[in-house]
Amino acid sequence: MNRPQAQEYHDGVAGYIALVEQGEVLEVLEKQNTDFPDFLASLNAKADYAYAPGKWTIKEMTGHIIDTERIMTYRLLSFARAEQQGQPGFEENDYVSNAHFKDRSLESLSEEFYTLRKANMFLFRSLSEKELERRGTASNREISVLALLYTIAGHLIHHTRIIKERYL
Repeated sequence: MNRPQAQEYHDGVAGYIALVEQGEVLEVLEKQNTDFPDFLASLNAKADYAYAPGKWTIKEMTGHIIDTERIMTYRLLSFARAEQQGQPGFEENDYVSNAHFKDRSLESLSEEFYTLRKANMFLFRSLSEKELERRGTASNREISVLALLYTIAGHLIHHTRIIKERYL
């Protein structure tokens, strides 16, 4: 599977896509499904820590990662199935503030991430070349199914780096 070309996505996700190193994106996504829960297990003592006032805790960041994966995967599914309707944007801060991630254990969030990604991998692996090339509109911007796969992987890389740089 080739990397998405610049015309397949917009600037808003370019940084996430760039974080995914050369190689098979499906292998990256699969590896993340064990690496990220293992990483979270090492953070249990800091689960409620935020590096500054008004910033998310590690549990909230994990909840954001889960929510975003669900949204991006829904977009991916819609576009792979040739949906013509555009998908709305979402305000990540509103999603986090209207959830109750702080009330949950980091372990339960980790398990939810693992289960969600495991289920999503069945869809991701089933995509044909034709489906990967399909495009749709989300947040009023066009993006390909392939670019969404890379965005999902890169989004997790991005937030894992933020945790390592600002929370540890």
